[in-house]
Amino acid sequence: MKKGAGFLILFFLPFLLFAQNEIGPEGDKLIWFFLLLCLLLVVLVWRITKLKIGNFKKPLFGKSKIEIYLKKEKIYFPNFLTLTIKNSGNKDVDLDRPVLIFDNFFYKRKFKLKGVNNIQVYPLYLEAGKTHSLKIDLNHFYSHDKLLKRHQKIKVVIYDMKGKLKGSKSTFIKKTLVKW
Repeated sequence: MKKGAGFLILFFLPFLLFAQNEIGPEGDKLIWFFLLLCLLLVVLVWRITKLKIGNFKKPLFGKSKIEIYLKKEKIYFPNFLTLTIKNSGNKDVDLDRPVLIFDNFFYKRKFKLKGVNNIQVYPLYLEAGKTHSLKIDLNHFYSHDKLLKRHQKIKVVIYDMKGKLKGSKSTFIKKTLVKW
């Protein structure tokens, strides 16, 4: 049975393979591709000239770029962290509450920051070119959970109001042998 099946496959194999005699692409598809490319270039040039001539100054592609800085007061075992957010893009951005993550190798604790001194700052609308600074008191978190003093790393993650990740920054607060 197996020998017969192998013979049938070898017999019908040339009929299953097809070869083409055409060497180049089809001409009408190539023409449509070039027409579409020319149309795209015309629309792009028209948009650029309209933006330069028009009354409004709007960038061609708006981009929101967030730079995050996390500064400690001391090198090891700091009591305060200063979070600085800078909108270096040319588009305004609406930021959600930052997430403060205390990270040990096996265990993570996450906290959402609302503001300072019982004043809610977040959600925050940050205009282009502006900066925002927030001083974080770590002793408040240590009084909430005593085990947080054992964590080596603190990370801040920032999302926009749509849930898109805008950036993160981390720092070490204890001496470690392994650099992550």
